[in-house]
Amino acid sequence: MQNKNILYLSYDGMTDPLGQSQVLPYIIGLSKKGFCFTLISFEKPSRFAANKSLIENICIENGIDWQPIPFSSKPPFLSKYYDIYMMERKAVNLHKHKKFAMVHCRSYISAGIGVKLKKRFGIKYFFDMRGFWVDERVDGGMWNLNNPFFKLAYKYYKNQEASYITNADAIVSLTEAGKEEIQNWDSYNKNNIGVIPCSADFQLFPVNNGERKALARALLGINKDSLVISYLGSIGTWYLLDEMLEAYVFIKNKFPNSRFLFITPEPPEMVYEKADKLGLQREEFIIKFAKRAEVALFASASDINLFFIKQSYSKIASSPTKLGEVLALGIPVVCNSRVGDVKDIIEFTESGITIDEFNKESYEKIVDHIPELLKKDSVSIRSKAEEYYLLDNAIEKYCTLYQEVLQ
Repeated sequence: MQNKNILYLSYDGMTDPLGQSQVLPYIIGLSKKGFCFTLISFEKPSRFAANKSLIENICIENGIDWQPIPFSSKPPFLSKYYDIYMMERKAVNLHKHKKFAMVHCRSYISAGIGVKLKKRFGIKYFFDMRGFWVDERVDGGMWNLNNPFFKLAYKYYKNQEASYITNADAIVSLTEAGKEEIQNWDSYNKNNIGVIPCSADFQLFPVNNGERKALARALLGINKDSLVISYLGSIGTWYLLDEMLEAYVFIKNKFPNSRFLFITPEPPEMVYEKADKLGLQREEFIIKFAKRAEVALFASASDINLFFIKQSYSKIASSPTKLGEVLALGIPVVCNSRVGDVKDIIEFTESGITIDEFNKESYEKIVDHIPELLKKDSVSIRSKAEEYYLLDNAIEKYCTLYQEVLQ
């Protein structure tokens, strides 16, 4: 009888929104296909206190043995190594009792432990890489290579990355563009690479219609005749708030009834400070925090969703979660190219437009296309997006890769 005991390692917490949207749904789906999961994750104290019972109940209902570890943040940098030590120790102790057939490593921090477990115990090692983590540190401005310390760290982790790729029994890339790049690396040794983008929960994000839009606007205090541009998610390193606001200025000049809706956990002042400098009025903005169950309803107030992401080498391996969720709602999209497979997806789903540069000509292109975008059929957008983003399709792809590794 085939051993289907799987150890899943995640440095992201299950009490975090990301864990609830991009980890647990996959594990639950794979559990229903006969795989038996033990899940190690790192939980931030405040979120763990708030959501512990919720996640415990979900795991118990689905036969998942959840083994949370407290996330440590002090002292900086050294705390990461302590967390890695704690994860490895727990993984080894659990394997002595459960005899795992495979370790599924989500991203780079857990991959190092996966390689060790493979070499020490012969466990199959599954590398779910979630992007080019090392190069993201540089492209995102977190590691300045002019600093000798970060230059050394970059060299060290690039060597580690090569080991993670070489030793993997299977690899998952979020994008076709990322897969093609990996296949050019010296460390790639013809191991199987599956492409599975960040999925969207199509049940949680139902197709938008006039009734839902009216309800959302009533809840948010938005006039039914307004042109609502929306942004969904965090604002920070990778998302270009300045450029999004510049584009909105062009939209506002052509469509004076425009409003900009931000559904974000960030404080409103982050948006207001930038908007003030562009001469935009604060009352043009609706900035709202939403729990995961509320996001779809608030986003339904939108006519068009807008997001710009910093273009860089590492972003070819990126799959924005927000794109799948917005397309599940059937809302037209305006975004930029040279980020993962985004341009190809927008073209395939006929759901919007992409721009290559952030300049006057590109912003005018957006304005010119708005009448066309407003005519898009939400049901058609959602239907075409299912091929890329339906959770069930992603679970099937994972299941196939699991079976190939374990056979």
